[in-house]
Formats: sequence, structure tokens, C-alpha cells
Amino acid sequence: MDNLVIRQATLYDTKAVTSVLVESQWFTYKHLYSKSYIQNLVDQYYNEQRIKSEIMLISDKWSGYFLAEKAGKVIGVIGGGMINSTAGEIYVFYMDPNYRGLGVGTRLLNFFTKVQKHSYGATEQWVAVAKGNYYGIPFYEARGFIFQHEELAYGTTEDDQDISLKYKRQI
Repeated sequence: MDNLVIRQATLYDTKAVTSVLVESQWFTYKHLYSKSYIQNLVDQYYNEQRIKSEIMLISDKWSGYFLAEKAGKVIGVIGGGMINSTAGEIYVFYMDPNYRGLGVGTRLLNFFTKVQKHSYGATEQWVAVAKGNYYGIPFYEARGFIFQHEELAYGTTEDDQDISLKYKRQI
């Protein structure tokens, strides 16, 4: 995709980042979870106040949000951090549903992988994908991630039935 800009998010991007994350939650999970469960995730993790604080607080454990932008419109968002001295993890990665399948996600992932590898020394990269997320699973597998195990998703309980599939690849 021509004229694509990939860069670190700034406070100016808070609304646009939040919008992509919220829209993608509904698009990705509407067939997996109840409306109330998705709304709870959105309220807890993808509100503007939290996104703003996550844009400002950058460390090795959270390297901030990186975004893909086309003609001034944010169309993809990725973020993560280091989970130990050699392993990076992608904590959040969503695309505007209208831009899926155009190579933007691959370019955003490649950019973020370089950040984790060259800025933080990662030699492997992890990601958790919701069980049943048939958008994310094939994407990661096609890019060399290998399934490792299942676990409860971050911040959930067994009652939620929110299971993550953990994948890893060498970088």
C-alpha cells in the first residue's frame, strides 16, 4: 500500500488509536463473546484515558503504541513490550476492518518486530490470540508464529471462557 506511514503514536493520536481499537474489538469478537463482555473489555482497556496514559508511559515492558496511517487516517495499531531480557510480546494489534488483507498488518508487524529486536534485544516474539479468532490465528501462523499452549486471557477468569492461544517465533 502506497503512502503508508508507520510511526509511534503521540498524544495527538489518542482518539484515533482508541477508535481503531474499539472498532476492531467489536469486529473481531462479535461472534465469540457476548455484547456485555466485549463492552466490558472496551470500557476497561480501550478508553481514551487509559490509551493516553499508555502513549505517555514508555519503558522496556511497554514500548508504546505504533500505528499505520494512510492519508492522515490511523488504520492499524500495535503495541507490546519485553517479558524478559530476550523475549518480546505483542500485547495489542488491531487493524481497521476496512484495511484488512492489504499488507498493512504485515508491514506494521515487521516494523514493531524491528523495534523489539533492535531497540530491546529481543530474539523471540510472543503473542496471545483469542481461541476462535479466525482473523488473527492464520495471520500469525503465516508469519512464522508457532502454537505453544493455551491459557486464560489476561485479566479474565475461568467463568469468562476467554482462552488465549500463545504463539512464539524466533526473530
